[in-house]
Amino acid sequence: MQNPNFSDESNQRSRQLLEKNAFEDISEKIIAVILFACALVSVLTTFGIVIIIFQETFGFFQEVSFAQFFLDTKWTPLFAERHFGVWPLMAGTFLTTAIAMAVAIPLGLSSAIYLSEYAQPKVAAILRPAVELLAGIPTVVYGYFALLFVTPLLRNIVPLEIFNALSAGLMMGVMITPTVGSISLDAIRAVPQSLREGAYALGITKLESIFRIVLPAALSGIIASIILGISRAVGETMTVLIAAGQQPKLTINFAESVETMTAYMAQISGGDSPRGSLNFKTLYAVGAVLFLLTLALNIVSHWIANRFKEKYE
Repeated sequence: MQNPNFSDESNQRSRQLLEKNAFEDISEKIIAVILFACALVSVLTTFGIVIIIFQETFGFFQEVSFAQFFLDTKWTPLFAERHFGVWPLMAGTFLTTAIAMAVAIPLGLSSAIYLSEYAQPKVAAILRPAVELLAGIPTVVYGYFALLFVTPLLRNIVPLEIFNALSAGLMMGVMITPTVGSISLDAIRAVPQSLREGAYALGITKLESIFRIVLPAALSGIIASIILGISRAVGETMTVLIAAGQQPKLTINFAESVETMTAYMAQISGGDSPRGSLNFKTLYAVGAVLFLLTLALNIVSHWIANRFKEKYE
């Protein structure tokens, strides 16, 4: 004969288990709703930014033609004789970015190779946070360091203007090095150790295995890190605003003062141009070009990462 006390205890446990499962289901649904709301806020914020940028840009092109914006070689919207050619701003942006990547790529890639292939684990555990610490320094500090230290030092070697593209580009390169180095390091460490051991078994030296086996296997991640570094350099503001100057010129001379797209946007956003004026709308027109440029770089980075990604089992 079944014990009635045992039956009551079993039913009570079953009810408690059902209540616990129901509570967990409700909790998971609430968490899912909260996470969805957070993701939705991010998406809506992005759409809002895009809509505002292109809405004001449309108003700008109601007063300025595409030919004036994309074919003119002068940018003087704040002068009496107005020109709206965006190429001088783009030239300054590309010039400082090229200098920055000429510094960041070899430094970042070399540091990634050393930390992954040569450094002892204890040394790597110390050096990697030290290198990444460079990314935490405020960009305004880089700008003033370039203006007050790097430029006077370089002027003893080469003739430079006080504000120049070279100093700004060099400091941007140091600033972007952690971005290139950190992502490249992760890509290199993702290469299976068996590939290295196979190369050593064939009599290949460590240096040869790095350049013939490891780096080609990690190529997609390395290229993605470089393109993300370029995106960071293109969107940098304070360093170029302080060290590169505010003289839009269609030039490739790194010794001259130039103005980048972000520096011009910072200049206009200072409040000197009335809201709704043509000068104010140039802020959004330049911002739209910068947005499309950065978007294109991110798309290329994503495509390269998927196209050349190596899969190992």
